[in-house]
Amino acid sequence: MSRRSLRTVLAAGGAAAVMALLPTSAQAQQFSGGNYGAYGNEGQYPTTNFCSGTFRQIGATKTFQGMSLKYFYSDKCGSFARIDNSRANCEAVLERSDNGAGRADGWVSETVDNGINYAYTMMGSNLNGRVSRALLACDGEELASTGWF
Repeated sequence: MSRRSLRTVLAAGGAAAVMALLPTSAQAQQFSGGNYGAYGNEGQYPTTNFCSGTFRQIGATKTFQGMSLKYFYSDKCGSFARIDNSRANCEAVLERSDNGAGRADGWVSETVDNGINYAYTMMGSNLNGRVSRALLACDGEELASTGWF
């Protein structure tokens, strides 16, 4: 949305009108590395019909300067990372270790979209002996992380 049209929307309908035009999901440009995508469910968002509602948060929410990082897991779908109250230039990252050693060999990240302050990653398959963890990174620097699960 251009600045001009944003101003027009603000003048016409206020904040509620702007909120209606914002994306409802954090589907920014995704990045993946290593062998991410090699296993089932990887490359899909946790909102997919067969996985939606099956996730539970694992571990405590990690915080850094008011931003929060959460790690979610499903016994049938895998895991994903989510950040909330994030500033621009930040991303949610999910690292996955194929051999369970806690050494990343695959990862996926999602940056915070314009106009919203959260992002969540696509699912990573840490089923069948694989493990994963969540990271909050801003400007390329890791600020918070969860344990491997």
